[in-house]
Amino acid sequence: MNKKILNQIYGLLILIILLAGNSLGNIESILNLNELINEALNNNPQIIAARKKWEAYREKIPQAGALPDPVISLGLMNLPVNSFDFNQEPMTGKKLSIMQMIPFPGKLKLKEKIALSEYNSVGQNYKDLRNTIIKNVKITFYDLFFIDKSIEITRKNKLLLQQFVKIAETKYSVGKGLQQDVLKAQVELSKLIEKLINLQQKRETIKARLNTLLNRPPESPLGKILEIKKSKFNLSLEKLKQIALENRPLLKAWEYIIKKYELAYELAKKDYFPNFNLSFSYTQREDLKTGMKMYDFFSGMVSFNIPLYFSRKQKKKIEETALNIAMSKEQYNSLKNEIFFQIENILEQLKRDEELIELYKTGIIPQATQSLNSAISGYQVDKIDFITLLHNQVTLFNYEIDYYRILTDFEKKLAELEAIIGKQLTNEE
Repeated sequence: MNKKILNQIYGLLILIILLAGNSLGNIESILNLNELINEALNNNPQIIAARKKWEAYREKIPQAGALPDPVISLGLMNLPVNSFDFNQEPMTGKKLSIMQMIPFPGKLKLKEKIALSEYNSVGQNYKDLRNTIIKNVKITFYDLFFIDKSIEITRKNKLLLQQFVKIAETKYSVGKGLQQDVLKAQVELSKLIEKLINLQQKRETIKARLNTLLNRPPESPLGKILEIKKSKFNLSLEKLKQIALENRPLLKAWEYIIKKYELAYELAKKDYFPNFNLSFSYTQREDLKTGMKMYDFFSGMVSFNIPLYFSRKQKKKIEETALNIAMSKEQYNSLKNEIFFQIENILEQLKRDEELIELYKTGIIPQATQSLNSAISGYQVDKIDFITLLHNQVTLFNYEIDYYRILTDFEKKLAELEAIIGKQLTNEE
């Protein structure tokens, strides 16, 4: 066969394979990140459980501010045991009593405020969990995208390498190539097939994880993710810290915990003041056998406790709540410092990834593509050996995989940053 015609056929086949590889999987359904997030927020069992817990704490508020239940008692007074007659003795009677304990003014209101602070704290924990679920959905979404791109690139390179094998076999059959080239190409092809198997297994694991977040059966099918673009991000460290202080639900939860202990401190101080017991009773008496008229009795009584052992009870309660206030403030500061560290750490990683994305996009990948095209042309006219051609193809393959790894790492770190500061910075279409 004419050498010029053979080289043209080689070039045409390679071009067709590259174009075909880029069109793989276009018939799949499209996954939308915002829709996945909304589905997770509506259906995720952790979120539903946390919301129910928050609602349960709301019901504690009116309970905390309610008076203790009154006590009603029924009794017999001075009933003679020799006859058990109600009209034998003038002091015999049937007694109905009601007693109500009334806390010192202000105590119930403080208890209600404490319950409200607990409710608000649980609510902020619920909101923080929502942000965590959003982060997990985003990270899994980008993991799935990376795996799909890796599969797509690997398949494209598998097809290209299969053609390289055919080219090497053809050249070897006409005495223009080496058997070593054929064997080397076949080994590389086997490696790609193994890589595809591993990638498919990883995709199944990621798919199951995403379906679990959505409360779907783990084996439910998932569609294709459209090409993603790097999100815009230009916030400074100080701005991010400010956003975290204003928006992070977990910080707000600890603010409510501090408030709860401060209210408990005020309540402990009020324990120096007594609670009151009001009681009223009505005694019904029978007329005596002698014909004497007996009138009913009405009685009332007020009693209160005396904080006699205040040095071991009320005083220690105040000290306990004061220590709880100090503890909660230090916990808040520790959490704030940890959040600030995480923000700074992720910000540095985002800056590094941003530079690498630009480098791969405008420098490394175009240069590697040009080098591969040059190697293909050179191999067709026997100016370079097959090993050099194969090396260029593998190099471009690795660079393309690395580019999407860095791109998805950038988006995943941005999702982590959003969860840390408690605010969404991007709105994916």
